[in-house]
Order: sequence, then C-alpha cells, then structure tokens
Amino acid sequence: MRFCISFSIALFVVLPVILGGCVTSSDEVVKVTSLQTSQLGSLKAEDRAKLEEIRKTRSQENLDQNITALLDETPHYSVTEYLKKHPEITGQAGQDYKVGGYDVLSITVYEEKDLSRDAIRVSADGYISFPLIGRVKVDNLTTAEIEKLISLKLAEGKYLLDAYVSVMVTDYKSKKYLVLGSVKNPASYSLQAQERVLDAISRAGGLEFEKSGKKGMIIRTENPLTANERKIVINFELINLLKGKDQISNIFLLDRDVLYVPPAEHFYIIGQVKEPGSHPIRDREITLVEAISMAGGFTPIAARNRTRIIRVEGGVEKIIEIRVDAITDAGKKIQDVLIQPNDIIFVPESFF
Repeated sequence: MRFCISFSIALFVVLPVILGGCVTSSDEVVKVTSLQTSQLGSLKAEDRAKLEEIRKTRSQENLDQNITALLDETPHYSVTEYLKKHPEITGQAGQDYKVGGYDVLSITVYEEKDLSRDAIRVSADGYISFPLIGRVKVDNLTTAEIEKLISLKLAEGKYLLDAYVSVMVTDYKSKKYLVLGSVKNPASYSLQAQERVLDAISRAGGLEFEKSGKKGMIIRTENPLTANERKIVINFELINLLKGKDQISNIFLLDRDVLYVPPAEHFYIIGQVKEPGSHPIRDREITLVEAISMAGGFTPIAARNRTRIIRVEGGVEKIIEIRVDAITDAGKKIQDVLIQPNDIIFVPESFF
C-alpha cells in the first residue's frame, strides 16, 4: 500500500519511496520512507562497506542497550526518591558493616595474649571458633556487636569478667557487588565497609571516558533470599556526581548490588564529510546540521541536498532524506532533524 501524509512542518511520510508513489511538493525539506536496497545504489563500494561495518557495531552496542531494556519493567527510582523511601541507607545501616561467611577477623582480648587471634575465618554458616567459649554465631553482626558477645560469653563462663575485646575485619569476603559497563576493569568486587559509588568506580579502574554515557544506575536486590525478593533500579546523573555537583548520589553500596555504567550513545556519519566516523551523544540534543559540523562539514563534492539518515524504528530500517540547504540557507532551521542514538548519516557524492 502506498500513501502520503503531509504535516504542517513539511514532514512527509512515503511508503515505498523515492521513484514511485506520491507526488510531493517541491518545497519538501524532509522525507521519511522505508529503506529499500535500491535507495543505496549511489553508495560507493567503500561507503557500502563502512555502512555494513557500522550495522554490525550497532548490533553489538544494542546488546548493552538490551540490559537497560530488560529493566524496563523493574521499579525505577531517582536517588532522592530511594533515600526518601529508605532513610536508613544514609545512616547507620550504610556505615556499619555486618560480618558474614568467609570474612576473616582479627580478635584481640587485651592483656590476654593467649586468647587473641590474628586470622579467624567465619564459616559458611556464619560461625567462628574461639578459645574457652567454642563456636559462636557472628553472622549478620557488626564488629561492635561481636565484641560485646565475646565479652559476655567469657563472663558467663566465669573465665574473664569485664574483658575488653576488639574485633576487626581483615579480609572482606562475604559480600560482593558487580561493576559493569564502561569502566576499565568490569568485575565482581568484595564489598568493604562504607563503600560508596565513587569507591566502586575507583576500584574498577575508573571510567572509559570515551565510551561512557552521562548516566549510571544501581541494580539493587531488596529482601534477598526471601519470598519478597525483588530487583529495583536506582538512577543517577554520573557526570554531575563526578563533577562534585551531586554528592547525594554517592550512596553506600549493599551486598549484591550491580553498578552499571551504560555506554555513551553514538551516531555515525559516512560519505562526503571531512571527518566521517562515530560521534558520541552526551550532554544535549544534537541536530543534523550540528552533526555535520561535528564531522568537519561537507566536502566540496558533497550532494548536500541528498543527505540521508538511516534510522531503525520498531525494528524496521527507515531512511530520512533532507535538503540541508533548505534548512541552513532558507531560514527553515525549525525543520532541522534531531539525531537519535545509532542514526547513520550518509552524505552522497554530487553527480556534477
């Protein structure tokens, strides 16, 4: 079926395209059609190869975007919204590390050298063995609570009254978090006491600045290992956090957190521009004219008014044809086209 829809801003949608179908106005600035192989017949072999390479790269990048897509049905919160719902995260719950299985403890009983131990590993089920008092469950206790517990057990056994006990975690093994995305060393890391978002980014070697986007997210497991376990997403402005403008987003990390730094979104430009290639979309919206400027502008042999954007919408490739001179020279900047992530801009060579 062929049809033609005219908008007040001279945006025409035509299926199928270019040579057949509807008659359109000679003043048409932007025309959107479904992509057909015949429309790319003017591509040189070199440009066609670049187009196929970009399509493969774009498919790979979509894998990262699919991570975000999979979370669409997961509850999302800003940091402010999350902290309002969970004010304890900013206080003691975020600061006091709770011991778990495989952590290693150093326990000192002052003036009782024979009772002190430098490396006591917590068992998988959360117990330690300590002289005189035997097995003691320390799972999910803070070091301060373990100190009180050992002192109490020594007093109950009438071994020591008012024993002064000091407990330190010397190796954190029980809790972990993941750092994924555009960081130098994505991996699983042991969660230590009082670790925040910036600490995790630092342990992961910092950001891949040329690849990272402007946002970040924490995928958090609430009520783990219970019937009410669920995932939530906490979104934050990564750039503002790094610049010190949004320190509230530097929240404490919890066990099982996934800190994800999505890659920067890109557009691609090939053909008759001075600097073809991939360009990031970071801090603001970019129009077609601005994109061409970012690529150094047109070459002298560019067919400016046959500029095309290849765009995927709803899984279907479409082509947008733009008469750039009508935008830049004829005062129709309002019709400049906003560039979307993964757009491929193609500027053909002029026939004359």
